[in-house]
Amino acid sequence: MNSRLKFLSVFLLLLLAAAVFTTAVALLIVRPPPKVTTSGTAAVGGPFTLVANNGENVSDQTYRGKWLLIFFGYTYCPDACPTVLNNISVALEKLGSDASKLQPLFVTVDPQRDTGEVMTDYLKSFDSRIVGLTGTQAQIDTVTKEYRVYVSQQKSETSGDDYLVSHSAYIYLMDPQGKFLNVIQGGAAGEEIAAWVGKEMTHPNG
Repeated sequence: MNSRLKFLSVFLLLLLAAAVFTTAVALLIVRPPPKVTTSGTAAVGGPFTLVANNGENVSDQTYRGKWLLIFFGYTYCPDACPTVLNNISVALEKLGSDASKLQPLFVTVDPQRDTGEVMTDYLKSFDSRIVGLTGTQAQIDTVTKEYRVYVSQQKSETSGDDYLVSHSAYIYLMDPQGKFLNVIQGGAAGEEIAAWVGKEMTHPNG
């Protein structure tokens, strides 16, 4: 009798386990998996009005029809900015005739010190095709916000012009219609930048 009761108890437990398993499977089949939504990539770029280092007022429309290679930095930058501008200069040479389709821009993040005259003098050390852009603080704030550029002025022990500006160091590539395509690290070698630009020109987003 005891063995029969034991058998029934085990049998009932097995039935219960089977019922739980079946219910769980049914719920998995009937209930759809939760949808995972991802936010779209924030838009990069937009309209701007700035002043070229030759004194000319320019806007994003000024460069329509040209591929734009844009780097944000400043002339008092101790090492990163001159390195990037030198890399861009090498890339322009490597691109050969394709460089004529491209307009490289150096946009200051430090308009307080980077006047047109200062930028003109600074850019003499690099490829002459690089155009420097400056403007009012409000204009620079607008364009850095549009391009999602991180900028932070470091406090100086003195109240003078001896200070550093932390900033992101990406090179932006915009197509001839002003559409953002991609970025590359500013520290990339000139040959690497040239290969990247050449590929994007041939197969945008490809």
